[in-house]
Amino acid sequence: MEHWTTSKHRDDFGKVEISAGKFYADAEKSKGLRLTEDARFYALSTAFPTPINNEKKSLVVSFSVKHEQDLKCGGGYIKLLPSMDPEKFHGETKYWLMFGPDRCGSQNRVHIILHYNGENREWSKRIRFPEDKLTHVYTLHIAADNSYEFFLDGESKAKGQLEEDWSLLLPREIVDETDKKPEDWVDEETMDDPEDKKPEDWDNEPAMIPDADAKKPDDWDDAEDGPWEAPMIPNPKSKGTWKPRQIPNPAYKGVWEPRKIPNPDFVEDSELHKVPEPLTHVGIDVWQVESGSIFKDIVIGDDLKEVLDLVEKTYGGLKKAEADALKVMEDMEKEKRKKEEEEEREKEKAEEEKDEEELEEKGDGDKEDL
Repeated sequence: MEHWTTSKHRDDFGKVEISAGKFYADAEKSKGLRLTEDARFYALSTAFPTPINNEKKSLVVSFSVKHEQDLKCGGGYIKLLPSMDPEKFHGETKYWLMFGPDRCGSQNRVHIILHYNGENREWSKRIRFPEDKLTHVYTLHIAADNSYEFFLDGESKAKGQLEEDWSLLLPREIVDETDKKPEDWVDEETMDDPEDKKPEDWDNEPAMIPDADAKKPDDWDDAEDGPWEAPMIPNPKSKGTWKPRQIPNPAYKGVWEPRKIPNPDFVEDSELHKVPEPLTHVGIDVWQVESGSIFKDIVIGDDLKEVLDLVEKTYGGLKKAEADALKVMEDMEKEKRKKEEEEEREKEKAEEEKDEEELEEKGDGDKEDL
């Protein structure tokens, strides 16, 4: 924690400690920044050794977070920020990248938000993260050719272009408002078959018939109510309105769409990947209803292979041991609950026996009085 600063923007930010958590693969290697207080905002940051500038090169961001508390509502993301005052860091502080998992109720997603031209742009893809208590690693590669790739636990989960998946630029083409649908355009995909003829006996049965099961009410008075008639019901023998069968329309031209033309307002930006100003800090700015998340292994680099190799070395080398440790802890908790339930049953049984003895003693005393 000596290199991390908790913001003083407000006096009730949650406290953070260095801990490996309730279960871990390695007591030392598993240590990280653990959020300790429920229903709190957290705001802490640390400065990079040197400012980060990714001009004409890739930027790779990777970190791990473990929601060992079985998180139901809270964030697990980090932010990369330009120059700022760590003691004034808060939710509205300008950032360039917000990256990581976020959950509240049924809402579960990995955020990748980029700040571009004064606006925070949300990633259009929705990727869910595992809802378990284990450590997971989030890695983002932003390349100099304006492409990107997202990795979860070292495995590629999504990739594409910054321009397309964040809507950073205006569309390259727009609808030509002057284009009109031709009057002879055929919209109907099918048509009546001219060879199909209605059967001669099609209309022999009426659509509605009197209900044969209906009975005239006993209190019906023809003189006052008029002649009684059974209610009408759909005729099961009626075939309904006849319609010719449909066949493909040879004149069908498809769904008409106006042509597209180049957007006169479109402005190319070949440096979408580039940070507009050097990044100086990484911050954790989250709200958590259930505290306990542990952040660690925050890595910023420019070589994807090197970072993924590091992920495999750190996370890959510990994930099985961590899963085993979780199982041991859960088995112990299960056994503890079982023992507590048995003790509670024994206690209730003893109290019932005591009550019965007291009733018997009271009954014997009443007999002696008689």
